[in-house]
Amino acid sequence: MIQPYKKRKIDQALARQEAPPPEKPVTIDIADGPAIPRPSDPGLYSAWKFVMIATPLIMIYLTTYDQIGGFIVRHLPEFFWRGNFLEDWALTERNAYRAFFFFMPDGFQVTFQVTLFSIPVAVFLGVITGLCRISRRRPINLAASIYVEVVRGIPLLVQLFYLYYALGRLITIPPLGSAVLAISFCYGAYMGEVVRSGIEAIDRGQREAALSLGFTPFQAMFYVILPQAVRTILPPVGNECIALLKDSTLVSVLAIADIMRRAREFATISYDYFEAYTMVALVYLFLTLLLSKLVSKMEGRMGSYERR
Repeated sequence: MIQPYKKRKIDQALARQEAPPPEKPVTIDIADGPAIPRPSDPGLYSAWKFVMIATPLIMIYLTTYDQIGGFIVRHLPEFFWRGNFLEDWALTERNAYRAFFFFMPDGFQVTFQVTLFSIPVAVFLGVITGLCRISRRRPINLAASIYVEVVRGIPLLVQLFYLYYALGRLITIPPLGSAVLAISFCYGAYMGEVVRSGIEAIDRGQREAALSLGFTPFQAMFYVILPQAVRTILPPVGNECIALLKDSTLVSVLAIADIMRRAREFATISYDYFEAYTMVALVYLFLTLLLSKLVSKMEGRMGSYERR
């Protein structure tokens, strides 16, 4: 039989024991592009650094080795006694990878235009759609819900054709404008669901506390709720922007001279299909990795600001 004072000691010792830490919730990140590199995931972060460094090195190697190093290796004995070495190199050597870059400047420009114009419009539409989706006014909520369901149920390629060719019978829109509108309209629906989820993740007490302090519902949303939701919203919005960049290759069907269409034209002229599409893949890989790192930096800055 345990004596009373010993039982009391045992009870006190059990009471002093710390409760086991709560289990960390399991999260599943699904993205249409490269995952956002975070130091908290060493494997993914190391893979990102490796691919980010290797990609430009591969492009540099492909555009220089065959043109300089390869010729020197094949004609090394002639290098010491012939004075017209560089002239022979320029006349006899042809590097399809380097020729691709000389063929592509306007393609890069158009791709950047489509992406940079589409992202702000899509984010703006996403914020408006997300706010309408949580509205208590049934007509506004219903209109936003119909927009989201209809747009998400139609492939982006079909939307591009419909806006440029089908609606072209009623209103004339330039190809670049049609591409920006179609991509923005499509991704605005996806970002609207992201914004809605981020707002609903904020505790309802935040809104009630803001209203009790004299804030109007509009002020409570834009000064209290949205600033807290931004940190939750930023990673999925960044993933959608990366997916938007990749899907910008579809605008080539509208006869827009983006990277993909210019690569197709280059391959048609030179028959260097392997070289052309290899460089396209490397260019898009580098751009998406760079954009994912930019999102990671923004997320880190927001986190440090909140800690301060």
